[in-house]
Amino acid sequence: MVTTAPAEPILSAEAAIAALQGEDNQLRYYAAWWLGKHQIQAAWRVLCEALQDERYRTVEGGYPLRRQAARALGQLKQREAVPALLAALGDSTDLPLREVVVQALAEIGDRRAVSPLLALLQADGEQPYEALIEALGTLQVEEACPLVEPFLQHASERVQCAAARYLFLITHQTPYLERIVQTLSHENPYLRWAAAFDLGAIGHVAAAQAILDAKIANSLKLLNLKRILAAVLSHESETVQQNTVQFLFHAIDNLLIQL
Repeated sequence: MVTTAPAEPILSAEAAIAALQGEDNQLRYYAAWWLGKHQIQAAWRVLCEALQDERYRTVEGGYPLRRQAARALGQLKQREAVPALLAALGDSTDLPLREVVVQALAEIGDRRAVSPLLALLQADGEQPYEALIEALGTLQVEEACPLVEPFLQHASERVQCAAARYLFLITHQTPYLERIVQTLSHENPYLRWAAAFDLGAIGHVAAAQAILDAKIANSLKLLNLKRILAAVLSHESETVQQNTVQFLFHAIDNLLIQL
């Protein structure tokens, strides 16, 4: 959804919080986006309240403001927001909302989300499986392995990649990584794009050359190589090979020149 600024732009946290509690639904939506974008930590309570909003509802039954509030809470990473997000996860019949709530819980990284996410993965009915499986990988939920493995055969190739991503993060077995790398050559450009983001999230340097060779935009290559570099540099307990770091810096520099 494209976010456009209101006629009178929000220029302060106070103005954004006031707008979120106002009457104009489009302005309220923009205010929620603004609060998340600008990391206004003091806004977590009003954003939690927005997770229960009933005023802004589409004809299809969705809740746009709730979704944007969930995204913003994920950006803020406030653990105090976890109970409100879990309530939204359990009560929602809005599947896109459930997906962004799952993503927000993964960004916050609180272990209180583990049991509800596992229950949702096993629940009847349609679920946001890609987001669920990715969240379980981010949270390093090892006990989900037998539940996730069957999703390698799911009808959606994006869900298959999410399962491979989870299984590599948990087991570190290279066949799972190779499965995602293979998707970088898929004829569907959206699947190539999704695979690049999966590899960036994994942060394994072995995927860097495959990303460079993939038929995807240089901006996507740059973003995901930077994520891999950050992961490599964060492993302070391990000896980072200088040539690996130099390779990544050189590749990133070349991409910047081409942009």
